[in-house]
Amino acid sequence: MVKIAVLDDWQDVARRSADWSALEVRADVVFFADALGTEEEAAGALAEFDILMTMRERTAMPDSLLARLPKLRMIGITGGANASLDMQACARRGITVCNTTGGAPTASWATAELALGLLIAAARAIPAADATMRAGGFQHGVPVGIGLAGKTLGILGLGRLGTRMARYGAALDMNVIAWSPNLTEKKAREAGARLVGKDDLMATSDAISIHMVLSPRSRGIVGAADIARLKHGAILVNTSRGPLVDEAALVAAVQASRIIAALDVFDTEPLPKDHPFRAEGATVLTPHLGYGVAETWHDFYPKSVENALAFLDGTPIRVVGPS
Repeated sequence: MVKIAVLDDWQDVARRSADWSALEVRADVVFFADALGTEEEAAGALAEFDILMTMRERTAMPDSLLARLPKLRMIGITGGANASLDMQACARRGITVCNTTGGAPTASWATAELALGLLIAAARAIPAADATMRAGGFQHGVPVGIGLAGKTLGILGLGRLGTRMARYGAALDMNVIAWSPNLTEKKAREAGARLVGKDDLMATSDAISIHMVLSPRSRGIVGAADIARLKHGAILVNTSRGPLVDEAALVAAVQASRIIAALDVFDTEPLPKDHPFRAEGATVLTPHLGYGVAETWHDFYPKSVENALAFLDGTPIRVVGPS
């Protein structure tokens, strides 16, 4: 029987987000709730599968791994593209790749909404207040927060999500500034922000929210020198990708209580249990929840099932190739 692996079902939502019955009649469907930590682990776990259903970029699929999956005939990706999948290698190996384009419109803003939530949670010390209340306390020991109205929100990357975050900042009566390598004054103005240089953004922002795509060019775009420019007490929000930021420099700044880091993404995911971010009070942490709302799952998983059924019927749909 055909074997199908549903990868990285981190919140155990896959099975209840779609009707799998038609597929389970024709295939052995296995759900992987835990991440496969290494390529060796992934190769061992997935060697017998014909179809992989991936979740965004959570498990990297380089050619070195694909070469160790001899039975693999199809990969389903969620969203329009997957930067961690070697599309050229798939084409060479005859592996069909299908995506789930045309997502639910309300789900597309979920990451920006989470960024706003992280910003407010960090500004008002909501996690610490909640923990104190649950421990039987009340106001004592809860850090004093800051108001956001009148403060400066700096946005790195003023694309679709960054523009949404700019609107949220404006709604909070924040002064919104922005920078990215190709940002123009006109585009910044249309988004309700003011274009500034990167150094100025780092030095003058009370809070910074990162909304950039990870690429070789953008990796480490927030470096140690940038973090050193941040105001004392500034909030850095990252809901994009961990490697956009120099993690060692960020850890050092948080440990020195210079800034607050509000993070949904990390260099290594899941975040190691002994990672210093977990031990710091000047952090607000969520487990890469950005796009992970019910509307997303009810779009991704039914289309993933459709893609697998169509492939098994010999008429694959939503097929994508290397660019």
